[in-house]
Amino acid sequence: MNRLPMNVPAPGLPARVRIHEVGARDGLQNEKTAVPTEVKAEFVHRLAAAGLTTIEATSFVHPKWVPQLADAEQLFPLLGDVEAALPVLVPNERGLDRALALGATRIAVFGSATETFASRNLNRTVAESLAMFEPVVARAKEGGAHVRGYLSMCFGDPWEGPVPVHQVVSVAKALLDLGCDELSLGDTIGVATPGHVQQLLSALNEVGVATDRIGVHFHDTYGQALSNTLAALQHGVTTVDASAGGLGGCPYAKSATGNLATEDLVWMLDGLGIETGVDLAALTATSVWMAERLGRPSPSRTVRALSHKE
Repeated sequence: MNRLPMNVPAPGLPARVRIHEVGARDGLQNEKTAVPTEVKAEFVHRLAAAGLTTIEATSFVHPKWVPQLADAEQLFPLLGDVEAALPVLVPNERGLDRALALGATRIAVFGSATETFASRNLNRTVAESLAMFEPVVARAKEGGAHVRGYLSMCFGDPWEGPVPVHQVVSVAKALLDLGCDELSLGDTIGVATPGHVQQLLSALNEVGVATDRIGVHFHDTYGQALSNTLAALQHGVTTVDASAGGLGGCPYAKSATGNLATEDLVWMLDGLGIETGVDLAALTATSVWMAERLGRPSPSRTVRALSHKE
């Protein structure tokens, strides 16, 4: 049988994209019930076997805030044989200590472009959160770790509404100035549109932020995640966050629906002739496997289409 989608490249796009897989962390943290540690470990192993090279493993936050990831200390040692980069999210120095004690070499901090979300998510102002991250990033870098800075609410906020581009640029630049190696721009509630994406990327370039330091993290609330991703690719972005099976949202922003599904992203990239190294069939099988353990079908359209073929 001829393989679909057909490979039809488009001009002006990167030859290769690195997918930053967030399903095991951002996806599972939004589940109503905790997934067993051994199932999480198997999930990460299967994702790596499907060809994903960056898999966000867990989060070292206090169990009171994200009880679904309370098993970080138990999970991370089970991933020692995984042949992929395994970033972990840390909220503060205590979280960093826990992660470094287990040998983590890739760290992520999670900031906000808006004051309301910073208050609700971090119980701090934007400035206070940056001050909290400063020693975390510095110590991680001193230890040789790679540091990613997440910036949420980059395109709109459920409490504040539109977020001015210059405001996002200011906080993004501050995160990078702390020493972060890369920045992930989060459309936390899924309200971005392609022109807005390109305007923000251009504004970041204008203050000296190179495109190769930027990743994009889109949610599909209004069905815009793939079109926004394509806009970012046209601008030169080569790092795209996605979640296997479309798992996840944001526990602190109730209007946030699922992340861009990794399978939907890979289908588009395969059709465009853009390399990812990901085996779509193996990835789809992994998401079907996880959906069975969660007791519900995957929201990914590509997973549904491929898994229902005769």
